[in-house]
Amino acid sequence: MSEIGLGSWLTLGSRIDLAGTRVIVRRAFDLGINFFDTADVYSEGAAEEALCAALADIPRRHLVIASKAFFPMSEEPNDSGLSRKHLFESVEGSLRRLGSDYLDLHQCHRPDPNTPIEETVAAYEDLIRQGKLLYWGVSEWGAEDITEACRTANARHAYRPISNQPQYSIMRRELEREVLTSCEENGVGQVAFSPLGQGVLSGKYSGGARPEECRAADDKRNWFMDAYLEPSEVAKVDRLKPLADELKLTLPQLALAWCLRQPNVASVIVGVTRGTQLEENIGASGVSLPGDILARIDEVFPGPG
Repeated sequence: MSEIGLGSWLTLGSRIDLAGTRVIVRRAFDLGINFFDTADVYSEGAAEEALCAALADIPRRHLVIASKAFFPMSEEPNDSGLSRKHLFESVEGSLRRLGSDYLDLHQCHRPDPNTPIEETVAAYEDLIRQGKLLYWGVSEWGAEDITEACRTANARHAYRPISNQPQYSIMRRELEREVLTSCEENGVGQVAFSPLGQGVLSGKYSGGARPEECRAADDKRNWFMDAYLEPSEVAKVDRLKPLADELKLTLPQLALAWCLRQPNVASVIVGVTRGTQLEENIGASGVSLPGDILARIDEVFPGPG
């Protein structure tokens, strides 16, 4: 998959209409992005449908399409979680909305304490053998859960999860505490989301600014942003700008390249509303950051102890 992936949470099929979605998705593909990430729950399926329409004229073999299941899709008692029933029905729904015979990657959107891991592993084994999925992975799982899933799959001689989709950025480095080690030991790669810290690492909130068109000013889409927008956090982000300038990079390019410095990070998922953002973000692919710059970033945003 491409080092930069295009996500659809809060953008495709919701904030961006179908025509705008097609423009952005086509521009992403033309720039070399082949990884497109979505989920059944994003805009209650509308994100998958918008992605389907936007990808319609691109040969399927050129694409890596990922979706997810876990969160409730309705008030029905079996319409959530990672049970065999829900996974089978969720995958069928995603395939229908995406207009595809198969998904390259399907992910457990969160761990499910109410379903035995053996049941989830067995369900994915069957879905892969049926040809509906090529691979499966997890998202926001802890180190113990990831290890247990791999151990269970090994015991059953079943397909193992190959990926984890964690929140990971210069501002949020909890992944490095335990999860990254567990994944490296088990051969599980990262497809990181929110690599720009909910957009704060774009620099648009420098000095405490709140542009009217930005996500932070939209109460329908600014979930989870309060902690990122603490004045002390924004001030630290402002200290990163001179480091980007030294390397002739933009702040977003520095932030994305920083995530990709980890050998275990295969791709970073960005959410955009304009093609120009994609053009900027793609410039982070292949960038190698000098050791002294990495050390200075650590001084601003230290890793977990």
